[in-house]
Amino acid sequence: MRFSELNGKEIIDLNNGERLGTIGYTDLVIDPESGDIKAIVLPKGSFMGLKKSREEVYIPWEAIRKIGPDMIIVETRDKAKIY
Repeated sequence: MRFSELNGKEIIDLNNGERLGTIGYTDLVIDPESGDIKAIVLPKGSFMGLKKSREEVYIPWEAIRKIGPDMIIVETRDKAKIY
């Protein structure tokens, strides 16, 4: 799957149904040696790329449970970190 195919997908938390953000306004943490994606970093409280706060939500790649046509379901229980 290409990153461009993820663009625009909403990220939803499986545990509480909360909308965490949208791919496209995110950063990826990539292992420089292997090229593997380690995490998705979402700006918390942003809308259309305009940040309302400086906090970010770090979601480990292994927290992703399902990638669908419109959304990505993640299970963040004890995995997501806010910085």
